[in-house]
This record gives sequence, structure tokens and C-alpha cells, in this order.
Amino acid sequence: MEYGYKKQLNISFAEAERKTRDELAKEGFGIITEINAKETFKKKLNVDFENYLILGACQPDSAHKILQADKELGLLLPCNVIVYEKNGKIFVSTILPKAMMGAMENAAVAEIAEEVEEKLKKVVDNI
Repeated sequence: MEYGYKKQLNISFAEAERKTRDELAKEGFGIITEINAKETFKKKLNVDFENYLILGACQPDSAHKILQADKELGLLLPCNVIVYEKNGKIFVSTILPKAMMGAMENAAVAEIAEEVEEKLKKVVDNI
């Protein structure tokens, strides 16, 4: 099962981060969590790691609808979007909400997940 939607980029990590933030904002996502794995691993473990940024993106309206349908779905929020470097190449990837919420037998949840997924794919495609 695919749980992410990924694209290799031909730009710098800094530019990929900026464009990802811009495209998320254009689609109505706010960034409510941010984890810089490279900095965290260096600080906590004193190990080097390639550039790796996890952005927790949220559309408040969609999150509200999801949580109204099932409070336990908060375990799957926010939607993570990652920008990372692997072997000198830069990638952006997003979670696929339909895959993560696919086990739910709730038509309203499935519809919201599909809407959010389309927007997240658009973010990746536009970078």
C-alpha cells in the first residue's frame, strides 16, 4: 500500500522548503508542527544527518469535520509533509490521507480525506 506521494526536485533544500511552505499556504494549510530532524539528531544524539524537515500541515475546516466524525482520528493529524535530502538529491513527500483513513467505514471521513489528499498532491505537483 502506498502511503506517500513523492517528487524529486531539481532545486536546493532551502528553495524546496520555501516552495513547500508557499504551496501549502496557497492550498489553505497552516503549519502547526515543525521538526528539523537534522538539527534534532545533532543536538540530542550528536550525529550527523542529511537535511530532513517534517511539516505538520493542517486545514482547520477539514480537521474540524474529521474530528466531529471520530475523535480518535486526531491520532492521524496533522498531515505530514516532508522535505528531505537523500544522497544529494532533494525530495518532497506528503502523506496520503485516503490510505491512512482507508480502514474507516465512514463515508463522510472518506470524502474529507479525498479532498485533503487532492490538495496535498497539488502542493507536491506545484513545487
